[in-house]
Amino acid sequence: MFNYTFMIRKAVESDAPAIYEIMQDSFKKYMKDTDVKEPLDALTETLDDIIDDIRTKEVFIALIDGIAVGSARVAILPDNTAYLSRFGVRPAYNNIGVGMALMSLIDKMLIEKGIKCVKLHTASKNRDLIRFYYGRGFYIESTTNDRGYIRALMVKEYQGRA
Repeated sequence: MFNYTFMIRKAVESDAPAIYEIMQDSFKKYMKDTDVKEPLDALTETLDDIIDDIRTKEVFIALIDGIAVGSARVAILPDNTAYLSRFGVRPAYNNIGVGMALMSLIDKMLIEKGIKCVKLHTASKNRDLIRFYYGRGFYIESTTNDRGYIRALMVKEYQGRA
């Protein structure tokens, strides 16, 4: 029998190097799975960029036995909505519930804050991600090709859930 410790907590500045590694691992896989050729913003950010997000957004980190395996960032916007970005799980930890647990915690926080909806962008051709977000209650509001590949703007509404 195996015993593991799984924890999700708000990130602190000293987590920036671990978050950097998660972004590198998860977004390289995203590029490969989506057949994106241009470097993604997530792969060019610096430790200072991550620290700035930790200071200005809700940033979460998931750990298994002390190893950082997933992360997500949420910006609370003035119009009482939120934008989810840099949602990533290390490929070696995909499909074991890390992403679902992160999303559940984010949902709980946003509902408690009275947020109307959360939005995010993801590659519309990435069936696994689209299926994941649909399974969490998101729908596609629109698509854009502004980054050189088709990205879906996905929305999850919280009204009436508080």
